[in-house]
Amino acid sequence: MRRALCTGLLCVLAATAAATDYRAESETYRDYVSRLQPGDRLLLEPGDYRRGLPLSNLTGTSGQPITIEAADPAKPPRFIARPGANTVSLVDVRHLVVRNLELDGRNVPVDAVKAEGHSHYADFVTLEHLYIHDHAASQQNVGISTKCPAFGWVVKSNRIEEVGTGMYFGDSDGSDPFMSGLIEGNRVSDTLGYNLQIKHQKARPAEHSDRYDTVIRYNVFSKRTAVPGPQARPNVLLGHLPLSGAGSEDRYLVHGNLFLHNPSEALFQAEGRVAVYDNVFINGSGDAIHVQPHNDVPRDMLIFSNTVLASGTGIQVRRPEETPHRQRVVANVIAASTPLRGGESLFNVELAYRPDLLQVAVPELTQHLLASVGQPHRLPASLEQELASYPGWQATSLPGARVAPALLHTLDTPRP
Repeated sequence: MRRALCTGLLCVLAATAAATDYRAESETYRDYVSRLQPGDRLLLEPGDYRRGLPLSNLTGTSGQPITIEAADPAKPPRFIARPGANTVSLVDVRHLVVRNLELDGRNVPVDAVKAEGHSHYADFVTLEHLYIHDHAASQQNVGISTKCPAFGWVVKSNRIEEVGTGMYFGDSDGSDPFMSGLIEGNRVSDTLGYNLQIKHQKARPAEHSDRYDTVIRYNVFSKRTAVPGPQARPNVLLGHLPLSGAGSEDRYLVHGNLFLHNPSEALFQAEGRVAVYDNVFINGSGDAIHVQPHNDVPRDMLIFSNTVLASGTGIQVRRPEETPHRQRVVANVIAASTPLRGGESLFNVELAYRPDLLQVAVPELTQHLLASVGQPHRLPASLEQELASYPGWQATSLPGARVAPALLHTLDTPRP
């Protein structure tokens, strides 16, 4: 396909196809936004952009999304927050890609990226290689937020730091569901509240009645520098999915992540239908995993092949006695003051907390812990076959997480 390359308001090459590349600077970029069509790219030159990025009524296609990105990824344009308006504002958009931008909050009380509450939808949005920082006027200021029904999002390889809340998907009353998302390879740190929260869901739009998984993988969620207090919050909290009807069979698949430190709350808290596997949890100041009622009760869960090092409780499962749902805790390596409370436990290795291992390189942690117990029990073939059905499992017959190469890449990514 030929593309037209346009600079300023003059197109210098006529296109033989619809898709067009536009180049723009900080004074001209908003002139192009409303004209973007499927396959078009708006390439932003380096510089400081002070008028935000309001994106409304933009519709690409699955094969030809509308893309807004840095003209040179090595020199990302910097969008500087301004009072009274979220920096990247999404209203009624589909098949939209935003990548390689810096969003500098200057601690103005706004969000960096927000699918606005008055939007009817924001579907198939990709946010990639964004550097979001200094949106920490309060816990209510968010790096990436959705307040309308959001389907098919990809949130990938972003760095989010020094913000009130890293990512917040859904609404506090259970409306505006976040569905079929992929949250991958992000590094979220130094948040006042959550690194990530996905709210509980009451109901689904009729057009999204199938079963979907939301995948959270290869991220780093760190509250290492958080201070104790009412704003601490878990690093990650997942609310329940619809209790009946459309969406009630959806799952969260949480695997290959690194959870680091929290002085007041657990690293991870969940209810609903969740599989948690191949993660590493390290908390020198408290608990690691809490499965407990929040807006409803825990449903069917499987927590397996994780490595946990925690000064408090490693894995705690709390549920009402009358619930028919099962929470299985299988083949984890847990070194904690209290390794495991509750749940159906099988083939776990439970050890005392070892603070000396807080400084061990993450890929070596499981090996160090298993070295103290000799050869653990191997998993039965039938159980291993069941676990192998979960996508991305680093299959092994031994307990504990195996850090995936994608996570190591995330850990090694240099600071912008």
